[in-house]
Amino acid sequence: MTTTTHVDCAVAGGGPAGILLGLLLARRGVRVLVLEKHADFLRDFRGDTIHPATLEIMDDLGLTDRLLQLPHHTVSRFEFGVGDGEHATVADFARLPSRHRYVAFMPQWDLLEFLSSEAARYPGFELRRRTEVTGLVEEGGAVRGLRYRGPDGEGEVRARLVVGADGRHSRVRAAAGLVPHRSSPPMDVLWFRISRSPGDVEAIFGQVGAGSFLVLLNRGEFWQAGYVIPKGGDPEIRRAGLSAFRRRVAEIAPFLAGRVDEIESWDQVHLLNVEANRLRRWYRPGLLCIGDAAHAMSPVGGVGINLAIQDAVAAANILAGPLLSGTVTERDLAAVQRRRELPTRIVQLFQALAQRALLRPALAGAPPRVLRVVGRVPRIGDLVAHFVALGIRRGHVEG
Repeated sequence: MTTTTHVDCAVAGGGPAGILLGLLLARRGVRVLVLEKHADFLRDFRGDTIHPATLEIMDDLGLTDRLLQLPHHTVSRFEFGVGDGEHATVADFARLPSRHRYVAFMPQWDLLEFLSSEAARYPGFELRRRTEVTGLVEEGGAVRGLRYRGPDGEGEVRARLVVGADGRHSRVRAAAGLVPHRSSPPMDVLWFRISRSPGDVEAIFGQVGAGSFLVLLNRGEFWQAGYVIPKGGDPEIRRAGLSAFRRRVAEIAPFLAGRVDEIESWDQVHLLNVEANRLRRWYRPGLLCIGDAAHAMSPVGGVGINLAIQDAVAAANILAGPLLSGTVTERDLAAVQRRRELPTRIVQLFQALAQRALLRPALAGAPPRVLRVVGRVPRIGDLVAHFVALGIRRGHVEG
């Protein structure tokens, strides 16, 4: 027998957008059920950056001080090595018009456990883990709920609104027949970890050289390293062997030469297949997509998690009232897209320009001139810092 649950809002996906949306709606009195297919939030190499715009959202909720009691590391600038030992600061957060003039690095599973614990304080919030969405419930051309498979078998959720927050490979989006427009970033990324030494720079650091590009995210005791490669180049690199890969990392960043032997197996090197896309229409009657389900971002700037969180804030601000009154119209859903589409388009344009000006020359073996220009003109660095840290049209929690 199929179990049926009735709520105001059913959310597919327990990532940052889904969990925060559940928290924001529940604190307004909306009954929310979040379905998460995994048993926990422990996934490596997820977006662990918490930008100032997100910390301001935590300020709105009175949660920042407790959130920052969790283990984290802060970084206040982005630097790039541009050859011959020269460094260029391309973003310095010290002059941001914000209480938070840094990026915080915190394991995403810690952030999600924190937010879900806060949400659980409200009687209208429920998170079901190990529960996978299998399809939509549709009636009269409108989405009326979700079908799922969980520990106790199959079930059905009936809801006034279904939100797809289930990532770039969204099952909800596919079931709704919403097809994203895709672009073609010219690169993929190989992620791995390597230890930090006391003499290493404190900033988020990038190094250009040897026909590639290495991004090093300062995680306190270790670097989270992103080795940028031409799109589809992973099989060739692996065929050349692990020793050749270690040599290439040491050529790009010589200060890591004594540490590359820490990469003992390809199992430590994870491929991120870089995609970028955007839905032309984020909604259907009874359904809304947010976060990566609506717009998968390139990793440039590390802003994907922060855009997803801003989507959740906009959705909660606009939809809490209609959900409580029992009537969510397409006009309400369109208002969420109008609020968030322009920032998404601008960020994706910025990422495409950065890929063209920075990554393509680096992958072709030429030092990108744009780094030296930005490094020598502090005002440009301030604009980059503002754009990356605070974004466009950032929202605040209402209610």
